[in-house]
Amino acid sequence: MAEKPVLSLYNTLTRSKEPFAPIDPDNVRMYVCGPTVYDFAHIGNARPVIVFDVLYRLLRHVYGESHVTYARNITDVDDKINARALRDFGGEIESGALSLNEAIRRVTEKTANQFHSDVATLGAMPPTHEPRATEFVQPREDGKADMITLIQRLIERGHAYETNGEVLFDTGSMTDYGQLSKRNLDEQQAGARVAVDVHKKNPGDFVLWKLSSPEEPGWDSPWGRGRPGWHIECSAMSAAYLGEVFDIHGGGLDLIFPHHENEIAQSRCAHGTKVMANVWMHNGFVQVEGRKMSKSEGNFVTIYELLHEEKFGGRKWPGEVLRLAMLMTHYREPIDFSVKRLEEAERLLSKWPAGGDPAEGRVDQTVLTPLLDDLNTVGAVQALHALAQCANSDPLMLPVFAASARLLGVEPKKAEVSKALEESIDSIIQLRLEMLKAKNFTEADRIRDDLSAKGIQLKDGKDPATGERVTTWEVKR
Repeated sequence: MAEKPVLSLYNTLTRSKEPFAPIDPDNVRMYVCGPTVYDFAHIGNARPVIVFDVLYRLLRHVYGESHVTYARNITDVDDKINARALRDFGGEIESGALSLNEAIRRVTEKTANQFHSDVATLGAMPPTHEPRATEFVQPREDGKADMITLIQRLIERGHAYETNGEVLFDTGSMTDYGQLSKRNLDEQQAGARVAVDVHKKNPGDFVLWKLSSPEEPGWDSPWGRGRPGWHIECSAMSAAYLGEVFDIHGGGLDLIFPHHENEIAQSRCAHGTKVMANVWMHNGFVQVEGRKMSKSEGNFVTIYELLHEEKFGGRKWPGEVLRLAMLMTHYREPIDFSVKRLEEAERLLSKWPAGGDPAEGRVDQTVLTPLLDDLNTVGAVQALHALAQCANSDPLMLPVFAASARLLGVEPKKAEVSKALEESIDSIIQLRLEMLKAKNFTEADRIRDDLSAKGIQLKDGKDPATGERVTTWEVKR
């Protein structure tokens, strides 16, 4: 049996790049924090989707398609979702036509469906599991991990306490809290989504469970009707599908603290383990045209707008162009998402051949090697471009190029040509053949060059039966 190639990954937990050694090579397990579905996903949300999709493809290539389990959650319980439901359906709720829960479901279903459509257009494969937070609040019939049971266990083990009907995690009970973010407890601020008036033992203590008013969504629990804090959701869902300790946990750089730090605290203290995941990976921030993306800056752009509206650069952008633009920067580096970058990606794609069958090819080592080095997509794209040049001159290389491009999730598409345009091109080619017969080579060359400038490539040959000159054509990328 051939040895598996060595994959090296940068581990945020150790601040070093190290060889990846899965707990079980027959079941490599990865969890990535997914969207909170209160609004359409923006271009910053697209980056982790694309980055960890490439990693998913790479792991499947190295360990086998059936030996990788990828879980990415949907957060469908959150105060922002409640606020959006009240904003969009306040009148119906007030009149009694809709309950808040019904309004929340409308918001989350619409937003989740749009997220799936958007990321599919970006070339992202669906994860193995996509749990929704609301399905893992209370104990489940299938015995999978749930939030209430985890919170109960934390209380029993002395890592959480109840105050004013809410439950908080006691950061002081964990001697090495802060390892991921490298922050000392004395430096911590109040955890995300903890109300400022809640009495806490330590400033960094964060909410595990909070009470719901009669108008807010809630679940029955030992501490009263309420809803979970943000962090406990991912601890429950990752354990449900990947176990108490798994291989890789990913997300954006902004999640290191407090979200991922608190996930680690909850999971380790609830399960009594030394780690939650062995490798922690984080992609860098996304700027838009050199500025931090925000609605106040006027540069907040969603994936949907990029794909379907003429808002960014005055035009719509194909999904494969958006994806390639992301991969042209190393995942750990900040990226400046700009019209110039998209145009650069589009020019590159225009030079890549389409139509090869990846099933008939193999991934070229020049593309695989940089990916094995901490997911170096920059080097992989450069190698893929060189491979494209080979495939353009040697059709036998087309399947190799296609297989290598698919590893990056970039599959160049043939341009569509209308029937009217086909007939027009055929007429022009017939005219050129007549010029060649008349030995008017200057005019024949002019026609060929004119078509080439329009993206139409001609190929001259001979009919094997008659020996007559024939010309075929195809649209260049």
